[in-house]
Amino acid sequence: MKARLELSRAKHRSLSGHPRIARVVASWVPFYEYGEARIFKADGAPDDVVAQRRADFARLSDLYHRRYPETMRLTAEATGLISDLQFTEAYRVPFQFSSYVRRHLPAGAFLQSSSGVTTIDLDGNSYYDLTGSYGVNLFGYDFYKECIDSAGERVRALGPVLGSYHPVVADNAARLVHLSGMDEVSFHMSGTEAVMQAVRLARYHTRRSHLVRFSGAYHGWWGDVQPGVGNPAPAHDTYTLKDMSEASLRVLRSRHDIACVLVNPVQVMHPNSAAPADSTLVGSNTTPMRPDRAAYADWLKRLRAVCTEREIVLIFDEVFVGFRLARGGAQEYFDVRADLVTYGKTLGGGLPIGAVCGRKHLMKRFREDRPADICFARGTFNSHPYVMAAMDEFLRRLEDPAIDALYRDLDEIWDRRAAVLNKRLRGAGLPVQVANLSSIWTICYTRPSAYNWMFQYYLRVEGVTLSWVGTGRLIFSLNYTEADFEAVADRFVAAAEAMRRGGWWWEDPLASNRKIKRRILREMVAHRLSLQRARWAPG
Repeated sequence: MKARLELSRAKHRSLSGHPRIARVVASWVPFYEYGEARIFKADGAPDDVVAQRRADFARLSDLYHRRYPETMRLTAEATGLISDLQFTEAYRVPFQFSSYVRRHLPAGAFLQSSSGVTTIDLDGNSYYDLTGSYGVNLFGYDFYKECIDSAGERVRALGPVLGSYHPVVADNAARLVHLSGMDEVSFHMSGTEAVMQAVRLARYHTRRSHLVRFSGAYHGWWGDVQPGVGNPAPAHDTYTLKDMSEASLRVLRSRHDIACVLVNPVQVMHPNSAAPADSTLVGSNTTPMRPDRAAYADWLKRLRAVCTEREIVLIFDEVFVGFRLARGGAQEYFDVRADLVTYGKTLGGGLPIGAVCGRKHLMKRFREDRPADICFARGTFNSHPYVMAAMDEFLRRLEDPAIDALYRDLDEIWDRRAAVLNKRLRGAGLPVQVANLSSIWTICYTRPSAYNWMFQYYLRVEGVTLSWVGTGRLIFSLNYTEADFEAVADRFVAAAEAMRRGGWWWEDPLASNRKIKRRILREMVAHRLSLQRARWAPG
């Protein structure tokens, strides 16, 4: 009972800290959607504001259909065939608004070219890219095109021969071992697969069953690291604990079944919360997030000490942040050494990759004294010659003086840029601010509103590309010049001013985030009860 109580105290009080309860709650939430009359009056705005919103929404819709016809046509055609598109299209905005918004403001999913820090869609529209290709694009798309082109030339003689290694594999291994400070490396086909192998190795060598992940952290889509919503089966061997909590350290000290602890360093931006997305943006985070690097580094050092004391494997999942915060990754950035580190995304030089770097005794997949006791892991495309050559191009170019210059004063540059944009937004009286961890940004809304998710559509009109999560996560490539950034800042301010003119930030003096969320909860309960009554009605 004492152990169980300690475990309960180490869980975050939110649903992200209780995956099993979150799964139950998710299964309970009924689908319902707003009719056209409610779409523009979900917050009880007066009739003149509702008319203002309706007119501006119609203007936006007309603009989208005139400006993006071919991009929208192909997106609509492909959505019926691609399940990923069906998912992302449905979850760009809160589900109550989704169907209506998709009909009138469809977001295009296709592009035809990229150059520098911009992309061009099928209709010839140019955008400043803030998707970062989900973390792949660290140095600009031209950099990765060059890596891929050079890679093809270097391995063309061998071609797609699998199983045996091209010589570039040995160079990659040596460079990764040096960068990570580890002893050995294994290659995989994705970041998710790399994390899976790291956890398998930890369980194999410790002979323990459970992994620890921290509330809100993302480590890929496989079941053990996604125990809550999104996983169709429960993850019985996973503990989800509070980030930056002494209670969590007590659990690590007291339990004997913990094989490893997974850390995703980007959580310094939003400890104990999932990455924000417009699909769940029903209110506002009125206090902008300010990542505290020193506090998080101190937490990681204490976590490191407990893991060493209890012989628990500490795994840094650097699939997303690897090489972005520093050339040596989050280990260098926070000055903490892990036992295993996973990499992916940008490491592949523009091609799919996953890698695990680790201590020699943890990387071994067999026991010499028990030859049948192995930790098997293979993959047809592990160490594919073209991917390995693109990776080698990436790792070699990390040493170029031009790339070295991009790392110089990295935090100072991006913190200053965020401060400049925030000053402009405040000066214009706009209820928007940004928070950043180096070149990883998120948008914070400083006024309670049921319509903050609309901002993504105004940004797109101004020529800014966003990923499907919308304004929750923006990723700049490091090759953004001051002129490039100033152009993006101009577009941010223009988009926010257009949204204000559209009436979406009407200020209700009685509004608060709590009231907005309570209203939505009442709606959900009412719809749930109506479904139950309909189910039990006679006939």
